[in-house]
Formats: sequence, C-alpha cells, structure tokens
Amino acid sequence: MNKKNLDILGLGESATAEEITKAYEELRAKYLEERFSDGEKGNNAAKMLNKIDVAYQELMTEISENAAAEDGGASFSKVEELLKAGNIAEAQHVLDSFNERTAQWHYLQSVVFYRKNWINESKKQLEIAIQLEPNNDKYKETYRKLNDKINSNPQPNAQGGYQSQYQGQNMNSPAPQDQMGGGFCANCIDCCYTYLCISCMCDSCCR
Repeated sequence: MNKKNLDILGLGESATAEEITKAYEELRAKYLEERFSDGEKGNNAAKMLNKIDVAYQELMTEISENAAAEDGGASFSKVEELLKAGNIAEAQHVLDSFNERTAQWHYLQSVVFYRKNWINESKKQLEIAIQLEPNNDKYKETYRKLNDKINSNPQPNAQGGYQSQYQGQNMNSPAPQDQMGGGFCANCIDCCYTYLCISCMCDSCCR
C-alpha cells in the first residue's frame, strides 16, 4: 500500500482495512476539534483534515482493487479447472461474470473458443492477449502452435476463410493431448450417434 498515505495516518505497511478506518476516524475527530483553534494550529488542522481524507480514500480504493485482483485470480483458476473437466459452458459463464478483461481473460476465452472449435475467434482472442502482454511467452507459444495447426490442416469455408461459426466439437477435432484446453472424447459422439440411429430404426419398424 501507499507508504505516504499510511504515514499520514500513522500506520505501518501491514495495516488492515479496520486499522486504517479506526486511525482515520480518530484523527478526523481530533482535527475537527482543532480546526476552530486560533492561529497556525487551526490552519494546520484544516490542512490535515484534507490530507487524511485523501489518504483514507486512496488506501481503501487500493485495498478494494487488491481484493478484486485476488478474486479474479481465484476465478481464473476456477475457469482452468472447468476447462480441464470439460465443462465448457460453465467456464464461459465464469468468464462472462468478469468486469475487467485482462490478458489472462482473453487467453482463457481463446481456449474456450478453441474447445468449441471456433478457430478464428480463438485466434483473435490470443492476439488481444498478446497485445496486452507482449512479453508473455506462454501466449506467444500458444499462438504459434495455433497458427501451425491452421496452416497444416486448413478447413476453408464458403467464404474462403477458416471455420468461425459454432459447430461444437466433432469427430474431426484434434486428439485430447493436442487440444489447448484439454481433452474431448470423440468416441462418445460416435457411440451416441450409433445409438440414435438404431433407436430411430426401431421406432420405424414398430409403427
């Protein structure tokens, strides 16, 4: 926290929000009484009232921002856990709850889009993440791998670009170890599709 503001309130760097509030209220009561004094004492009290007000507001804002950053870190971890578990919808829901869109947010959004097979959108989110943190090697390496994948296995659409509309995961999706956000069971889709076909055939025969 800002050392200058802590010094104004007579506090150390380990001060808690409760201690900051208590010190502010005590000093404010003191200077409110002294400001009616004659001469330099009254003038100094008026100046100190302004200083402690500014110091208090800035310190409390700093505490709130730090708490929000810690919550954001926890939420990012939750998104990563959901992606590993294959819960794409819930991972997207958590990302949508963020007010601030940092580089890490855009990186995780890129992973979600990749898992949905939205290749163009995934690439765009990675580009934003790199613009926000140009020295992040993780983002740059992921971007390089994504470009390599696109160049080695292009899937043009009718407009001549790469797939950009949601089609979900399919049996042509990469193997689990190749995916940015974790694995996906293509065999499950195959089994479900086979079961659906058999069910439809039985319904037709029974009519």
